[in-house]
Amino acid sequence: MKIGITCYPTYGGSGVVATELGIELAARGHQIHFITYSQPFRLTGREANIFFHEVTVTNYPLFEHPPYDLALATRMAEVAEFYSLDLLHVHYAIPHSVSALLAKQMLADRNRTLPIITTLHGTDITLVGLDRSYLPITRFGIIRSDGVTSISEYLCDRTREAFNVTSEIAVIRNFVNCDVYVRKPELVAAMRPRFAQPNERLLVHLSNFRPVKRVLDVIEVFARVSRALPARLMLIGDGPDRSLAEHLALHHGIQDRVHFLGKQDNVNELLPLADLMLMPSEMESFGLAALEAMACSVPAIATRVGGVPELIDDQINGLLFEVGDVDSMADAAVRLLLDQTRLNELATAARKTAQDRFCASRIIPLYEDYYRRVIDRT
Repeated sequence: MKIGITCYPTYGGSGVVATELGIELAARGHQIHFITYSQPFRLTGREANIFFHEVTVTNYPLFEHPPYDLALATRMAEVAEFYSLDLLHVHYAIPHSVSALLAKQMLADRNRTLPIITTLHGTDITLVGLDRSYLPITRFGIIRSDGVTSISEYLCDRTREAFNVTSEIAVIRNFVNCDVYVRKPELVAAMRPRFAQPNERLLVHLSNFRPVKRVLDVIEVFARVSRALPARLMLIGDGPDRSLAEHLALHHGIQDRVHFLGKQDNVNELLPLADLMLMPSEMESFGLAALEAMACSVPAIATRVGGVPELIDDQINGLLFEVGDVDSMADAAVRLLLDQTRLNELATAARKTAQDRFCASRIIPLYEDYYRRVIDRT
């Protein structure tokens, strides 16, 4: 198939999933065309069967805010027509689904068909889409798409409730390449000394550092852990709360034990170095960062929110707590890090969960089947 993919190419879950999906589909022989304003950060530009089409927006003095959504619709239509795309798969409803509908109509006027699939990722439904300024157009984009998928049962239910959607929403959960995200002892032995001494535990957090990720809670938890045992913390990612996190680490006097790594392309090499993942988010529609860690045999301490319980089974492959309960999270982390046998049990179960339920080899065929269903009925 020839598949167009549009996503936000920045450091965030929806962009990561869309990019990894494109990479996996390309590896299976499909021709993938990314249509967005910059190359998705996880693409190297050297992948076979993958093409990137930049969306450029002209700045006129008349426009206080350049109309990216209109430029995107035009570029979608151009690419779809030139390359004879079989379908367009857009990730994150706002504004991508609406731009796709415009592109579809532009092509229909030229007697060309372009099936559209929208994947809902989280804040496009639970935050942005619920804003009164966007709710009607978000609902319009969802119900007019030829196919809709969500990354968790939680998000599917939330979408039906919030937007009164009665049409089909296929739940196709996030995935991870279990051959790429895996703990390799020789690599761990070579890289871990850069971040922790042999007698120190290493914790990790991965996010876009937005308030919903509660990175300040990560610092609070680690401050308590580091008072109980020798430990260090890797923070992977960047965003608006980074400076606040740095200030809080300085306040607790732990700045010399916290590694702010910024955005990293080699997440699959960094995660296996850790003993434990911290994901104290206020909301997660799925919890992709935790899944990537779990595939690397790193269990997560996370919050019992959104779709996270669909991924983490409390006390079996990770630990779940209420939002903001940093004391309980820290106490549990300390007990776990001091009990290697229990930590190994959770790590083994975490890896098995990723392999059995969320490996790309299991999830990508679900997308392929759904693509064919949508194409056949449009």
